[in-house]
Amino acid sequence: MDQVQPHQSAENSEDGLPHAHQQGRPHRPFPPGVALLIGLIATSTASTFIRLAQVDVPSLSLAAWRLTLASMIVAPIAVPRYAREWRHLSRREWTLMFTSGAMLALHFYTWISSLALTSVAASVVLVCTNPLFVALFSYVLLAERLKLPTVIGLAVGVIGAVIIGVGDASEGTHRLAGDTLALMGAISLAGYMLIGRRLRASLSLIAYIFPVYATAAALLMIAAMITHQPLTGYSPQAWLWLILVAAVPQVIGHSSYNWALGHLPATYVSLTVLAEPIGSTLLAWITLHESPSGMTVLGAIMTLVGIGVGTSGGYQDTATPGDVVCISPPPKQDS
Repeated sequence: MDQVQPHQSAENSEDGLPHAHQQGRPHRPFPPGVALLIGLIATSTASTFIRLAQVDVPSLSLAAWRLTLASMIVAPIAVPRYAREWRHLSRREWTLMFTSGAMLALHFYTWISSLALTSVAASVVLVCTNPLFVALFSYVLLAERLKLPTVIGLAVGVIGAVIIGVGDASEGTHRLAGDTLALMGAISLAGYMLIGRRLRASLSLIAYIFPVYATAAALLMIAAMITHQPLTGYSPQAWLWLILVAAVPQVIGHSSYNWALGHLPATYVSLTVLAEPIGSTLLAWITLHESPSGMTVLGAIMTLVGIGVGTSGGYQDTATPGDVVCISPPPKQDS
């Protein structure tokens, strides 16, 4: 995916002429709505694959392998085609890149750990509150003004999160610990996205995500070795789940979302992504036989409404298209 200008697409050939003109027939781009659906289905599988892998693989090791395998998948594309962009980065930008990777590592560790303690529904809904934290941190740290829909969304989202917590409190402190870890995952993801907004101004998508993925993978691998978490010796089935969690939601899912953002309004994409917790919950119900409690459903509905209201109105005048996409860096319009 080469860097292109907004509203342009990669169907232009290297000499700048559209392929449709060269081939004498109209170009038929891949339907962005289909890409969005593929992204939604792919990302909805993450929590189920993680749960299945957690039977044999500790959460920290799982997070480390998810980012390591994703980096290995992206590397053959990133290194030969995008290395030239890295040569122009300043020391400050490399520092930001490392910090972004650290925030992503923290996000995946805390969120994956939460799935071992609380329900899929609660975990996925709470981690998807990251756009609200992006808005809040932009206001507190960057002095960016909050619009009324964002303020309302924050309030509704907080109420929804409290309802989920109250419902989980009756089922044991481990559920509350899981909810807290999911919120920590949302907060760290918000930090990753805020840093990404700065770096994506000068980097294409692949040039940004590969160093960040690789940094996060290295940090998680080091943490797993320091804490003596097993990184090998898993069953063949566990390796299958690890490969699937790296390839399907991480690479296919997020790449589809970012491609759709180059062809559809950002608000439409981000609101569609709110269906991800619904898809994850349904998949967990079918495959893991895990049905959410009434309080979790009520809290989830309020939280998702809060996210939808908060992101639909925007929270700053210069927001980039991907600011509100769950578990995805804010993209410059790549194709």
